[in-house]
Amino acid sequence: MRNAALYTGALLAAVVVAGCSPQPQASPTTTTPSPTSSAPTSTSAAAPGDPVPATTAQCPYLSNTFVADANGEMVTKVMISADKPHPSCFFYSFGNDKQLVVQVYVGDAGAATALVNKAAPIDTSDKADLPGGWSGGSEATSTGAVFAVSKAGAAVVAFTDQKQTIKAKQVVKQAIAALGL
Repeated sequence: MRNAALYTGALLAAVVVAGCSPQPQASPTTTTPSPTSSAPTSTSAAAPGDPVPATTAQCPYLSNTFVADANGEMVTKVMISADKPHPSCFFYSFGNDKQLVVQVYVGDAGAATALVNKAAPIDTSDKADLPGGWSGGSEATSTGAVFAVSKAGAAVVAFTDQKQTIKAKQVVKQAIAALGL
């Protein structure tokens, strides 16, 4: 029994000493689990830049008639940006004033969310939701109103010179439907 106690004590001492002495390090074999959600984990993505009219052309996803009816002003000219795959559309009224600008973004989910938050900041805008999981914000601005929503890697933003956000909302809904987003 005494030998067993002595042997156990020696074994314990050896384990303690071995634990304190430098040992060769094995390369790590564990990996950090990846997130299982497809939702963006960071909102630090940069928003796409402001669209710039590049050429006079028809908007590929909104008709002049629909815009005139939805926004309440006759469309006298349309310009589109060079953005791909969907150009931004600029609708003008009398006096060459922009009455409506629609920006469509498809790409990184973080950038889509950032674009919506840039257009309709969370701190100041009213919550906006559309069927199919689209969410964002809407608000009156000093020059009209904005309605902006995103879903996954897509965002659609409409700025109107009208004070009613419902007009911008109708335009966004039509753009989403026309583009099949």
